[in-house]
Amino acid sequence: MYIILDSGSTKTEMLVRQKGGDSTIIFPGINPFYQTEEEVFALLEDNVNEKVNRQAVENIFFYGAGCSFPEKKNIVRNALEKSFPNAEIAVENDLLAASRALFQTKRGIACILGTGSNSCLYNGKEIEQNVSPLGFILGDEGSGAVIGKKFVADCLKNQMPKDLSEAFFSQQQTTVQAVMDNVYKKPFPNRYLASICRFIYGFRETPYVQNLLRTSFTEFFVRNIKQYPINGENIGFVGSIAHYFKEELTEVAQEQGYNIGSILKQPMEGLAKFHANKCK
Repeated sequence: MYIILDSGSTKTEMLVRQKGGDSTIIFPGINPFYQTEEEVFALLEDNVNEKVNRQAVENIFFYGAGCSFPEKKNIVRNALEKSFPNAEIAVENDLLAASRALFQTKRGIACILGTGSNSCLYNGKEIEQNVSPLGFILGDEGSGAVIGKKFVADCLKNQMPKDLSEAFFSQQQTTVQAVMDNVYKKPFPNRYLASICRFIYGFRETPYVQNLLRTSFTEFFVRNIKQYPINGENIGFVGSIAHYFKEELTEVAQEQGYNIGSILKQPMEGLAKFHANKCK
């Protein structure tokens, strides 16, 4: 019996694979940049405690945002060890999850466009080169958090059509003060900003939103993908932003000289295939 966990900043998907069949559990995201070991452990206890025979789990493959550094991996590993005392645990970053899901054991450039963004050159076994994403304040170009950040900044500084800003406040049932509180006072401002993309999606045909999306995706290619040596490698994307705005993303990619091979909303199906082959 083994478990695969794919966790972004917003959502965690857990696949439990056992002889009786697979089951899936969805719960809030785990990111050790924003959560302590105790908080991760409490999240696991609240959402997994009565749903899985934890004593019977032999292996755990965890892939997560924020798990690129040893000290951050240890936060997650220690919490998992408390919850699953008999399991052998592997903690990797979400970029390796995207790479394995998209390319299995083949070479390619794997990209993430979800709440955050990231990219790498994957050689079929490991990540060969990575341009640091730097988070939604310094980087994360093209991500939901950055697109949402640009949108609300334009909204509050009167840099968008008035009917669009009025629709935002009305449909989101929010105020300037509420926006500021969510960004500067409440936890997980990246989740809040990324959530605004649901509203943006409803207005994606407007000139303002088209410009916002195309500018953001262009920045992603220019500041990230153009740093990788391109020798005919496949390029693939994982994440909700890539999935829902795939038309704009594909057009920008072509303008920048790239062809996207595949876009996955989430990596779990590809990860399940990868580990099924590895665990035979």
